Amino acid sequence: MFGSEFRSTFRAPAHLLDARTSVTAGARRVALLANGRRHGPITRLITPWDIGELTRPFVLLNYAEVARRSRPLFGIHAPSSIRTLTVVLNGKLSFEDETGKRGELAAAGFAWMKSGSVIWHEGEDAASEPLRVFHLWVGQPVAQAERAATSEYIAPGEVAEDGPVRALLGEFGRARSRIRQAPADLNFLHVRLKDREDFRYAAPDGHNVTWLAVDRGGLQLQEGARVLWEQVAVFGDSAGVIEVQADGETSFVLGSARSLTQEDTRRSFSGNWAPG
Repeated sequence: MFGSEFRSTFRAPAHLLDARTSVTAGARRVALLANGRRHGPITRLITPWDIGELTRPFVLLNYAEVARRSRPLFGIHAPSSIRTLTVVLNGKLSFEDETGKRGELAAAGFAWMKSGSVIWHEGEDAASEPLRVFHLWVGQPVAQAERAATSEYIAPGEVAEDGPVRALLGEFGRARSRIRQAPADLNFLHVRLKDREDFRYAAPDGHNVTWLAVDRGGLQLQEGARVLWEQVAVFGDSAGVIEVQADGETSFVLGSARSLTQEDTRRSFSGNWAPG
C-alpha cells in the first residue's frame, strides 16, 4: 500500500491566499492549503510530482486509518536515495525488515529506515479502534545515497518530548530526536494540542520549506486560515512565526528543512518510480 505506486493527486487547493491578503506582522504566510486524496484506507497528503515539488526534501506523506485485519497491511521498498519514517498514532504494528529485525511498534513509537524493505502487520493485541499511521518519505541528494539498508525503531517511552511536541527528526526546544542517523537541517515533529491550546513555531535559519498536516481536529492560523482534518498547509519561504490554535483535540505533524533541488528529486526516483 504505502509506496507501491504513485498517481497524480494534485487538485485545486481548498484555500490559496492572495498575495495582497493582510496578515499580522511576523506571521508566516500560507502559500497553499490542499485536501488529501483518499485511496481506500490511505490518504495521500504529499506526493512527489505535485505538492512534493513544494515540500522537498519531504517528497511523500501518507496517512492511514485501517480497520482491524489479519493479512499484511503494507510492504515498503523505497529507492536508495529515500529515507522513510513511519509513526504509529493509534494501535500497534508488527514488522519484519531486510536487516533481519523483527518486533512490534506501539502507539507513539516510530521507525526510521535507510533503503531496504519492510513488511508491516497489525499487532496481534491491537486495540478495537482503527490503526492510525503517518508514513513519510525524505529525499536526499543522489550523491549522498547509500545502498546499505539500516533501520532504527524508537519505542514510545524513548521519544524526545517538549510539552505537546514530539521530536521525531531534528529538534524542538529541549527535545532532540533519538535517531542516530537523522539528516541535518531537517525537523519533523508530531504535535498534540488540547482544545484552544496555542502553538508557535519559528523555523531554524535556512529552513525555506515548512508545512503541516492535520490528522485529528483542526487548527486556526494567526492570519485567519484554518487547516482541517486530512489537509496539508504549505507555508511561504519568508521568515516569520507560525502561530496556531487548536479547534478541539488536535493532532498534526510539521516538517521544516532546507529545500532539495528539483534535479535531485527527479534523479531520486529515476528508474524506480514513475507517475501513473
